[in-house]
Amino acid sequence: MSGIAGNGCDILVPFNERKPLEEIERSITTTYRTKIWSKFLRAIKEYKLVEDGDKIAVGVSGGKDSMLLAKLFQLLKRNGQMDIEVEFLLADPGYHPDIKKLMIDNCQYLQIPIKVFDSGIFEVVDRIAKDYPCYMCARMRRGALYSRAKELGCNKLALGHHYNDVIETTMLNILYSGNFKTMLPKLKAANFENMELIRPLYFVEEDHIEKFTQNSGIWPLNCACMVAAKKIGNKRYEIKQMIKDFKTKFPDVEKSIFKSAQNVNMDSILGWQKDGKNYSFLDFYDEEE
Repeated sequence: MSGIAGNGCDILVPFNERKPLEEIERSITTTYRTKIWSKFLRAIKEYKLVEDGDKIAVGVSGGKDSMLLAKLFQLLKRNGQMDIEVEFLLADPGYHPDIKKLMIDNCQYLQIPIKVFDSGIFEVVDRIAKDYPCYMCARMRRGALYSRAKELGCNKLALGHHYNDVIETTMLNILYSGNFKTMLPKLKAANFENMELIRPLYFVEEDHIEKFTQNSGIWPLNCACMVAAKKIGNKRYEIKQMIKDFKTKFPDVEKSIFKSAQNVNMDSILGWQKDGKNYSFLDFYDEEE
């Protein structure tokens, strides 16, 4: 098999002949040990994303990020590094039958035992959110995954957001929302008691995910959404290109954006929010000597 495949949501990349499964799995802890496996383990340890006794639902969309995440969790469990249970969930938003068949074929080849359930999200988004389909689709998918994960007795939902997603989200908030807010490595679910969302690919760069996918010959799906396909332009892609342009003059710009959320100087901030309450630097100005 050879040709062109979507690597997440409508970005096209070439892929090679599909490699034997054993070779694909081995490459994660050999060829990509530093760039993927070690960074996956680092995020888990540094942010306490996974602990013994957890039952984790991994959201599998068929894209490059979630397929890799599924394999990483399989290896984590197989290696016996942690005492965990893992479920692999696909919230079918209304894929075309051919797309769904390809997705299931990929998972069967990679021996990812996914549990597929219908969510009907594409139909709902097309009806109520044509002007902002990606945002609404993401929220609805997350809710559907939370609900099914809860039914299966899971206490955590793992999604495939990576290092570049974090950077791009930070810049989207600054440039389009007028606030400084990043994508956190974990957060508690607002509407699902005792559930957490975790992002174990937090330190893994998209370039290395793409290289792993291409070299493995895995054919990931694009988002397959006909609602979004009708839209011209995408703010996240614009931000991605902007950062790429910045890198030509500032090679470390990605690191700087990522670290900015770790190095917020509260003495030099006009205002902030905490627990739903707004604060101004003036609230503390007279207390300073």
